[in-house]
This record gives sequence, C-alpha cells and structure tokens, in this order.
Amino acid sequence: MQASRDPQTSDGIHSLHHQPMHQIEPCHFTSFHVLNSNSTGNRSQGTEVSFQTHAEQFFTLESTPATDCVIYNSPSAVSVSSNRSPFSPQCSQSHVSDLHRSSDNIYGSPLSGFSGVDGEDKLMQALMVLRYDKILETAHNMDLQQLLISCAKAVSEDDMLTADVLMNILEKRVSVSGEPLQRLSAYMLEGLRARLLASGSIIYRKLKCNEPTSSELMSYMHVLYQICPYYKFAYTSANVVIGEAMKNEKRIHIIDFQIAQGSQWVSLIQALACRPGGPPYTRVTGVDDSQSAYARGGGLQLVGQRLAKVAEACGVPFEFNGAGMSGCEVQLENLQVQHGEALAVNFPYMLHHMPDESVSTANHRDRLLRLVKSLSPKVVTLVEQESNTNTAPFFPRFCETLDYYTAMFESIDAARPRDDRQRISAEEHCVARDIVNIIACEGTERVERHELFGKWRLRLTMAGFSPVPLNSSVGNAIQDMLNDYSSNYCLREENGALYLRWKNRALVTSSAWR
Repeated sequence: MQASRDPQTSDGIHSLHHQPMHQIEPCHFTSFHVLNSNSTGNRSQGTEVSFQTHAEQFFTLESTPATDCVIYNSPSAVSVSSNRSPFSPQCSQSHVSDLHRSSDNIYGSPLSGFSGVDGEDKLMQALMVLRYDKILETAHNMDLQQLLISCAKAVSEDDMLTADVLMNILEKRVSVSGEPLQRLSAYMLEGLRARLLASGSIIYRKLKCNEPTSSELMSYMHVLYQICPYYKFAYTSANVVIGEAMKNEKRIHIIDFQIAQGSQWVSLIQALACRPGGPPYTRVTGVDDSQSAYARGGGLQLVGQRLAKVAEACGVPFEFNGAGMSGCEVQLENLQVQHGEALAVNFPYMLHHMPDESVSTANHRDRLLRLVKSLSPKVVTLVEQESNTNTAPFFPRFCETLDYYTAMFESIDAARPRDDRQRISAEEHCVARDIVNIIACEGTERVERHELFGKWRLRLTMAGFSPVPLNSSVGNAIQDMLNDYSSNYCLREENGALYLRWKNRALVTSSAWR
C-alpha cells in the first residue's frame, strides 16, 4: 500500500463540507441489473444487461483475521455493532467487518461480460466504458480525504460504479500503520464496504472475527489509557465533582452506569480515607453488561472484591452492589437506593449507547435520565464524546465521523510510533469497530449514537435537572493531568461544561447536574 504524500490534519479537515471538490457525475444503474452471479454476458430483457460483481471478499488490512466467519443471508441488515466507545473503559469483542474486494481491477475490465451483444447494447457498453474512464481520470487528481468523501457521496446516491471504482483506489492508499488519515481511512473504507454489502448488491457477507482474549483486550485498553487523556479526563473530572458534592456527607452511594474495572473509584476511596473527621460509609453500585464481563474475565463480583480490598486497606467502610445488565434493562429495584444516603450518579461515555426516540418508542436514553432524577441525586456527572452522529443521515454522518476521528487518530499518533504493534491492535479492536458501526449500520443495529453537548443539555433539562457550576478545582485537576500529554490538548469551559480539545476540535465534554 502506498503512503500518502499529503498528510491531513484536523485543522484542514474540519472544513470538509466547504472545500472545493472534484465532482463526479452520478452514475446510477437504472439500465443495468447488478447481479450476484458467476455468469458473464447474459442477455436480459430490452436493453438491460448484466455484469459480474465480486462476491468473494478477502482482507487487505495488515491485521490478520481469524478463519471463522458468520454468514448473513439478509440483504437488509448489517450487524457490525458495539456497546463500547473508543473511550469506554472496556471495549467489547472486536467483530470489525473485514470486507475487501480484489484490487486487481474493478470488474477485471470494464468490457468484461458484454460479448455477443447487439447494437443498442453495444451503445450502452460504450457509454459505460466512457463513464469508467471519466471516474478514473477525476479520481486521479483527488487526495485521500476527497476520495473518501466522494466515495461516501456515491454510496449515499446509490452510484455503485463510482463507489466501486473509488473503493478500489482507496484500498491501495490506506494503511493501518500509516499516517493518521491513512489509518482512519482503512477503517472507514471497511464501513463503506459493509454498508454496501448489506444493501442488496450482494446478498451475503462474511464477518470474520479476530476475537482477542480478555487479557489482550485489557492490554489494548491500557495502551489507550496510557497514550490518550480521554479516560483520565472522565475519571478526574467526575471524581473531583463527586468529592466536592459529598464532602460533608456521612453515608454516600455512587451509582456508576459503566463501571468496567472500577478503577475510577480507587483514587476516590483513597481520598475519602483522608477526609477530616473520618471517611463516610461508602456504597458503590456498578452497572455493566456481559460484554464487559468478557473483557474483565469475570463478572462484577471481581470489581466488588477489588474495591473492597482497597477500602479495607484505607479504613473506609464499604459495600458493593453489582447490576450486571444493560442500561436499557435497569429498573429502580436494581439500584438498591437506601434512605438517608447522599447519592451520586456517574454516566461515563455511556448514554450515547442508549437508543432514543428516533430508534424506539421506549426511548431508554430519556427514560434512564428520568429514572435517575426520581432518585433525587445530589450530583450527576456526564462525560460524552462531542460528536453529532445520532440522527444525522448517512452522508453528513460520514463527514462528521471523518472530522471527529481524524482528530482522535492524530492525538494517538502523537504518542506512539506508527508501526507500533500495540497501537495498531488497540485501534483495530477498540476504535475501528465503532467507526464501522457508525457508517455501516442503521436502526437498532447502530448503537454508536453520539450527540453534541447542547443536545445533552436539552435532554437533562427536560428530565428536570439543573446544571451544577464547575469549581476551578475541577479544571485545575484536569490541567495538571494534561501536563503529561501533548501540548495540542487544551481545556476550555463553555456553556457550563468542560471541553477537552485536540487543536481546534472538541472531542469530549464533562458536565455536572442535580
């Protein structure tokens, strides 16, 4: 795969909706049946002709998949899903769809499959060859970013010829060990292929799964934890807010809706042990689903045992309650709230996985917020990715994903060499699958549904919450943490929330409510 000569930065890509583009005239197959057949040159009715597409897929990414595969016979559904964001404390089993076609040529030759046709069919053949050549000529002048956007536009307009030509060109330019945009493009190309293969052009697809062990998943997440500040931003901001809200309380209860390993609460327990007048009685309720259990190598009892040992060593009276379920399943009785305790609720990179009113009438996103409000918590902390992919149609969602993850991949690139195998594996298993889900899936199968802080603020307000002003101690603690990372990270307070940015792109927000 060729390395790009024109590295892209988040400063340049942020305006991708407005930059001049090389336009490719749409080419829809209104006069052609795209068949999933091994026959070539079959005549069909009138002037319609058929041609061969490549149904068999193989891998061109540098990661090696397992040999097992799952066959899906439904042309209307794609199931590349995840319950973990790239910033989630755990990432789930990686089922990133590896769906590459041969890069030798698009159809072998644009003339293949048309032998033995008569006059009107020959005219259609000639027009198609001219169209094919025009696409190649235009694409030759495009950089990697323009190719991605043009390809996504073709997919959104059902222009299969243009999409297929551009995908095969892209395939030769992407690399999981290249520059940030090359790496991101490799996974966005996966998403485009997965989307097309679920649309009916090919009625089956192979989802080959390279499932890392639980210990491998933990090591990948540890890599991201060390080289990026996104986890620590969530942990630090929430802990400082909760610590301040609970400073005079004798009994506290923390409900964590994505507890993962429980690592966030180790430092808080240690801080509570040093509190003047002695530590409070501390209860922690951890909510997490079975996918986190896989990454942990066991159930929530492992988290409870770990935190109990920390609390015992610090002299903090402690109790743990595990709720092993999805947030969609949580009911009041699962949270075991008791009278007389001060309640804090933590939503770390979790609420965007809850389906809202655009997906289901159950609207678990708002239902969960209303449930928490009914508990009268003293404070609620919310950390979410600052991206708009929830209800956006495919093409603007693709552009938003390209913009957002370019900045994220640049931030990862600043901390590890490009050929670092651990970094490659961490991106592949803990980031790529989310990207594919955003691009390829729709409806209930699309679980990566981010919203901007303004939308979260509206949801929380409608649920009855009021914003809690963030003290300077929160920003100071985060700024101290950021001193260990690239100077391209910056912290800003806007609209009652803290924004963590990479250069000019906001990536994460943290806010507090009651």
